[in-house]
Amino acid sequence: MESSSKLAIKRGTRILTEKPFAYVLKSKYRLERCDNCLEATKVLKCSNCRYVSYCNRSCQQQAWSIHKHECLFLKRALPRIVPDAARMLCRLILRLEHGGDLERGYYTEHGSRKFRDLMSHYAEIKNDPKRIEHLESLHAVLTDMMAESGKGSLTGSLVPNMNELMSIYGRLITNGFNILDAEMNSIATGIYLGVSITDHSCQPNAVATFEGNELHVHAIEDLPCLDWSKIYISYIDLLNTPEQRRADLKEHYYFLCVCSKCIDPQEMHEMTAAVCPNGSCDASVNIQLDKCESCGTPVSEQLRTDYSEVMALTQSSLDSMKEVAYLDVCKVCLAKHRGILHPLNVWHVKTLDAAFEASIQVGKWTEALDYGRQLLPGFAKYHGEWNPLLGLLQLKLGKIELYERNYKQALQHLQEAQRILNVTHGQDHRLLLEQLRPLMLQAKHEMR
Repeated sequence: MESSSKLAIKRGTRILTEKPFAYVLKSKYRLERCDNCLEATKVLKCSNCRYVSYCNRSCQQQAWSIHKHECLFLKRALPRIVPDAARMLCRLILRLEHGGDLERGYYTEHGSRKFRDLMSHYAEIKNDPKRIEHLESLHAVLTDMMAESGKGSLTGSLVPNMNELMSIYGRLITNGFNILDAEMNSIATGIYLGVSITDHSCQPNAVATFEGNELHVHAIEDLPCLDWSKIYISYIDLLNTPEQRRADLKEHYYFLCVCSKCIDPQEMHEMTAAVCPNGSCDASVNIQLDKCESCGTPVSEQLRTDYSEVMALTQSSLDSMKEVAYLDVCKVCLAKHRGILHPLNVWHVKTLDAAFEASIQVGKWTEALDYGRQLLPGFAKYHGEWNPLLGLLQLKLGKIELYERNYKQALQHLQEAQRILNVTHGQDHRLLLEQLRPLMLQAKHEMR
């Protein structure tokens, strides 16, 4: 927790540090990450439930105050895998049962929130058939998992009635954070009480990052003072059109964003722009208009047709590659983009991103560098100049340049990564200490 302040806040200042009220490691990582510290390392299973794993005795002891209440339930569930949302609900029920309802998460010296202060969106969920169906399936899992202990006491009474469970579920789905590792992969889900005071904006002035299960919030703009009613983080992926962002927010958080980026029609036109038919004009073109607003070159019906076909192909291709990106598919799309989609069209940027990651997966380093360099302007425009994803892109490019023995270029990318990540993560974050700085030292050494 950081103190409230009337003093100006500089960009890069850590304005909040918070431990989770409750958190759960994603089940797909349960045999390769510690259930307590979330570290990816050699782990050993809990000798009783055989469901969760820990990296050492110390982590197991730290976790026991919480795990002892769920251990029997997880043991009973094996060999089935408990859905992450069900395990999270189980933990929240147990936390509330054992005094968690009185716990406060502080965002200033005196400002705090309890679990019951979080919005539940009860009415919206009650009228959302998909949510109700999900909740009913989770209720069935919990009832089975937390059934009678066989010792005469009805542990099943721990599962609240549907109305109460709905209010807990609502607080989880609308306040839960994806806990991210250093590479921004989602590895766990957590509820943090203090930071729940923070509202969303598609033009955030703060960013949440993680070290293990600890959440840090850093200011990414200079602020006149620490006023939490004016601190904004992004709840969603910003590499989307205003229409998609608003749909995501409505579906997951039950509100419509009215920030300037979402209500400005120009934003939508830029994100879906075509290239100007005039090869010497680099303006973005609104395909609905008759001509380029910059140079006056007419927009032909053929360009409109080609544009519609390419956009449809790209959107369906990216949709089919949500889990795994295939380099050959990306290449086909990118080839069709030439002369049709503007370099800052969001679907072109998304395809470059997929191609970059796919190239890394198959070890095509020269191609990865090409895609990564092209990706930089799009990431800076849509994610923002002070976003961890832009810093990580620079870090990855620096690492690949170093591998390819392009030491000068490597150092340039790594220095840019340091400039951004110092702000978003803080100079003392393990990402900088253990990954970035050794790479910078290596690049400087090789340049001698």
